[in-house]
Amino acid sequence: MQQIFNFIFKNSYRLLFLLLLGISLTLTIQAHSFHKSKVISSANFLSGGVYAQLNSIDEYFSLRSRNEALASENARLKMLLFNRTDSVDVDKIDTIPGLKRTNVIVSKIIHNSYNTPENYLTLHAGTNDGVKTDMGVINDLGIVGIVEKTSPKYATVLSVLNIKSRINAKFKKSNHFGSLVWNGKNTGFVQLIDVPRLASSVRKGDTIVTGAESRIFPENINIGTVHKIYIDDKTNYYTIDVKLFNDMTNLGHVYIIKDNEREELLQLEKETKENE
Repeated sequence: MQQIFNFIFKNSYRLLFLLLLGISLTLTIQAHSFHKSKVISSANFLSGGVYAQLNSIDEYFSLRSRNEALASENARLKMLLFNRTDSVDVDKIDTIPGLKRTNVIVSKIIHNSYNTPENYLTLHAGTNDGVKTDMGVINDLGIVGIVEKTSPKYATVLSVLNIKSRINAKFKKSNHFGSLVWNGKNTGFVQLIDVPRLASSVRKGDTIVTGAESRIFPENINIGTVHKIYIDDKTNYYTIDVKLFNDMTNLGHVYIIKDNEREELLQLEKETKENE
């Protein structure tokens, strides 16, 4: 203990200088948006590199479980293929609604948080791969989140398990829609709010998908199923617990969706509002 005090006493001027330097840099970054954006970008780059290395180690030790998952998925796909009523009638890419104008960037998750109110994921893909902010992220089971920040090699994603998340969603069978949010409680469930009481045919087990009003996800991307229905007697709306198809605590590869017509649509809507 005495040695520690001696060290502090001998280097007191240097330590004071470093403390003041740190405070001045912090104040400078907070006061200037340009400096702040550069720091955030650099932080994404550095943290992305660390997460990539940790993910490589984790993948090595989980190869067996991943191979089992791939085998199960291959079996499921073969079952669907073998049970087609007409094996000659295979869907063409350009006949699938929405795919004609949508590009898909394949990436993998190298960091995933799910135990805080504001959860984020980190992807091993960035602006060098064509990733931009506000792109939707999905996998074969359903939605995952929305790209929020990017660097050349990495991107951070606002998870659906984030209290700031808000996504247009609807009932697959009726097209009644609402806003998909998360109350920060259970990682297996999100909430569909602002659903009008006119949607009286809502039943447990109904499928929830992305809505047509979304400017980020194509319509009819899977989300989950109705688990519980709450009625607010003071309003004309339901609040619905939705059980996610995805296990958000166990994610691997994902698809980043780029809608080539999104910018044109947003610009048209902006001009329309300005002319009102």
